[in-house]
Amino acid sequence: MLIRTIAALAVCVLAATSPAFASDNLDTIVTTAMAGSKVPALGVVVMRDGKITGQAVHGVKRIDQQAPVGGDDVWLIGSTGKVMTVAMVARLVERGVLSWDAPLEAMLPDLAQEMRPEYRKVTLVQLLSHQAGLPRDLQDLGSAEQLFTESQPFPRQRLSYIAKALKDKPDAAPGTAFGYSNTGFLVAAAIAERVTGESYENLMQKEVFQPLGMRNVGFGNTHDGQNRGHQAGKPMLTMRTFDDGAPPMFGPAGFLHMSLGDWARFNLDQLAGSKGQGKLLTPASYRLMQTAQPGRPAGLDWGVQASIAGRQGPVLVHQGSDGNWLAMAVLFPEQGSGVLAVANAGPDMGADKVLTTVLGTLFPGLSPARQAVK
Repeated sequence: MLIRTIAALAVCVLAATSPAFASDNLDTIVTTAMAGSKVPALGVVVMRDGKITGQAVHGVKRIDQQAPVGGDDVWLIGSTGKVMTVAMVARLVERGVLSWDAPLEAMLPDLAQEMRPEYRKVTLVQLLSHQAGLPRDLQDLGSAEQLFTESQPFPRQRLSYIAKALKDKPDAAPGTAFGYSNTGFLVAAAIAERVTGESYENLMQKEVFQPLGMRNVGFGNTHDGQNRGHQAGKPMLTMRTFDDGAPPMFGPAGFLHMSLGDWARFNLDQLAGSKGQGKLLTPASYRLMQTAQPGRPAGLDWGVQASIAGRQGPVLVHQGSDGNWLAMAVLFPEQGSGVLAVANAGPDMGADKVLTTVLGTLFPGLSPARQAVK
């Protein structure tokens, strides 16, 4: 399976759906979508007018136990967390600690001579908009599986990983194409760690979670007693290989877990930021994140679309999975609305069908129908 961190634009395949029932009856929407599926649990948050207007959870934390999932339980949100990594880096750029346009050889001087020459002029903007030319993951993942049991500090693990990855042949010349890359986000985190002397985990707490009041947040896989991810009909309790999921050091690429409320707090700030009212960043940083790069389908790291499932955009989208969970985030900035949905199972258990059913039902209540181009 490798690392199933899914590209930002996967949500765009949703087809227009006619709601079979009132879209504000969120509990009914969730239970109906799950009926007959193999997904153990589902969580959904609806946002309108700067606040949560609906939240529903249904199912069990583990398919082999009876404990029901609750409103405060945590969910692994996969690559939808990449946008949070961007926000952390943006805070450092705003203070002049980092620069969007500095070359990689200057930001990681100790690796400059060892990395392939093609990567030496890569910038933070290119790393965080998937334009650095880096492959999605380290080409020789088998050599990195010791990371699942590694005891070294995470910054050291990440530095070791990217030192190898920066020797991999580019998928494309940097700056010439969009190529979804988890590695680019690990490189960006290593840059932030080097310049601040702090771990990515500490930086996220200081720069993102604490300012937004996100308290029920963690890094890596969930733990005993918490909501657990599933694969092939079983709870995934231990990660040993990349077929199982991702190693704990993979946080910058989207390996975070949190409550639905905390996930919503970040995305509500993104919606506020689109109107110049965000708490976390400057208006320029929100625009950079939420505006597609020229000729590309994404900003930093939002997928940016003109419409979705027949609904009027612009729309910001992201989807993510480690194979054991599936999360989708869709925001309509002009309407000030959005929906977050997550299942504690991957596509192999039908989570993609369940989530797209929920989103397709909710979209008509979040954005008007797309206007025909005259």
